[in-house]
Amino acid sequence: MAAESRCVWLYAVTDDVAVPAADELTGVGAGVVRPLRAAGLAAIVGDVERREFGEAALRRNLEDLGWLERTARAHHAVIEAVGTRGPAVPMRLATVYNSDAGVLTMLRDRAPDFRAALSRLAACREWGVKAYAAPAGPPEDPEGPAGRPGTAYLRQRRAQLTSRTNARQEATAGAQVVHAELSGLSVSARLYPPQAPGLSGQAAPMVLNAAYLVAKERAGEFAAAVDGLTRRHRSMRLGLTGPWPAYSFVGGPDAGGAQR
Repeated sequence: MAAESRCVWLYAVTDDVAVPAADELTGVGAGVVRPLRAAGLAAIVGDVERREFGEAALRRNLEDLGWLERTARAHHAVIEAVGTRGPAVPMRLATVYNSDAGVLTMLRDRAPDFRAALSRLAACREWGVKAYAAPAGPPEDPEGPAGRPGTAYLRQRRAQLTSRTNARQEATAGAQVVHAELSGLSVSARLYPPQAPGLSGQAAPMVLNAAYLVAKERAGEFAAAVDGLTRRHRSMRLGLTGPWPAYSFVGGPDAGGAQR
C-alpha cells in the first residue's frame, strides 16, 4: 500500500511481551496488524486505506451502522488477541494517524502515562453489569369491582401507574445497593447513563449501567456476588458481561477516535 494512500489505525499500546508475531493477526480493513516500538512500548497498528478511513471518510462511514459494526468487531478482536498475551491499553474505535511517525511521537511523549496504565491493568479485567426494573405485578384494587365501569377503569389505571412507579423506585434504590457492593469488590468502577429501551433492546427500564475493573483473582467472587445480588433483589434483573479489555478505565492520550 503506497504511503500516500494509507493511514495508520491504532488498536492498543502494550509492552514488548504482548506483541503479536508478524502477520499473525488481521484487523480493520483486512489490514495486517504490526507493532511500532518506541520508549520500551509497542503500539499495535495496522495500515488502512485513506479513501475509507481518512478523516472525511470516517465521518461519513461512522454513520453507517453496518460498516460501524463490522469495524468495531475487527477492532475489538485485535485488542482481545493482544490482551491474552499481557496487559494492553485499548484505544477507542477510529483512532487513526496519518503516518507511523505520528504514532511513534505519541508513544515517546506519553510513555510515562502508558506505563502507569499498563501497571494498573496488569492483573485486571473489565466486567459490565446492567440492571433492569422487573415488571410490576398486577395491582390490587382495594375497592373491589363495585362502582360504575368508567370509575372502575380509572381506579384500575391509577393503581397500575402507582404500582409501576413504586416498582421503578424500588429497583432504582436496589441498583444503588448493588453498585456499592460490586464497587467494594473492584479496583475501580464507572457509572454510565442508563440506556433507553431502543438501545438496550429491553422493554424494561434500565436502572444500572456500570463497568467494574476487577482483579483477575477475584473474577469468580465478583460473578458469584452478581448472582447473589440477583436473588436478593427481586425488583430488578441483573446482567453480567465480560471479561473485556479495560475500555472504561483507560482515558487520557489518544483514547478517542480522531485523525492525527
